[in-house]
Amino acid sequence: MLKSMTGYGRTKGTVKGYQVDVEIRTLNSKFLDVQLKVPRLFQSKELEIRSLLSEGLTRGKLAVTIDMVQDAEADSSNQVNHELFKKYYKEFEALAKEVNANQSDLFRLALHSPDVMNGSALDEEELEEQWKGVKKLLAEAIVSCNNFRQQEGASLAAELANYIDSIGSFLEQVKALDPERAEAIRERILKHQKEIESSDEFDKNRFEQEMIYYIEKLDISEELVRLSNHLSYFKEVMGESDSQGKKLGFISQEIGREINTIGSKANYAPIQKLVVGMKDELEKIKEQLLNII
Repeated sequence: MLKSMTGYGRTKGTVKGYQVDVEIRTLNSKFLDVQLKVPRLFQSKELEIRSLLSEGLTRGKLAVTIDMVQDAEADSSNQVNHELFKKYYKEFEALAKEVNANQSDLFRLALHSPDVMNGSALDEEELEEQWKGVKKLLAEAIVSCNNFRQQEGASLAAELANYIDSIGSFLEQVKALDPERAEAIRERILKHQKEIESSDEFDKNRFEQEMIYYIEKLDISEELVRLSNHLSYFKEVMGESDSQGKKLGFISQEIGREINTIGSKANYAPIQKLVVGMKDELEKIKEQLLNII
């Protein structure tokens, strides 16, 4: 089942007197690129958060935000983090003295510093309990984002299947035209043979050897078989349980090689027109694969 790298997931909940909002937005990227915005309270959990995201979302450009707002009904004694306020105030006071600045506004600056109004300091045990709740909401947001990606992936899979079928249709037309192409080449060879047989320098054995070489260079039967196999394999990989964007990219490269070889060896305008059509469909496939995990 294919997954798109474009996704969105969001969960909300209450954790220990706080309203927690977790939001994940994802875009396409060759690798895992995570941009985190988390409360100061959980900055020490950044590595664990990144590990959860890597395991659950694999790759893509991720913008992850965890917001926490204290409930209005919570105990008012928890509205100010006293210890953090004092720390900010002392730091600002020391800096003001160092540069001889006015200290009249230090109280307001310290009071409105990050996380001062988010509640009193938690001990390690309380912090872990709160983290368990936030972690659960993060896991739910990851699942929600993955569901979104699967829905987008299903749409992309339908488009890719149509493009592959279109290349297959062009391929069948090439196969139908190949006998006609062979006959046209045969007629050209016979015509040139008659023109050069009258020459005194004509060497029949050498001519036959060169014709065999020439005909082998024009033969596209192997390319037609390989292209057909690649198209079938592409669909097979699309149906696998895990999304295989990189593998599909490799297969599309092989498809391109066979199409290019058919175009260069065909030497027949009607077939070359079909080759242009196949290349156009392949470019659409490559563009869509950029957004597949």
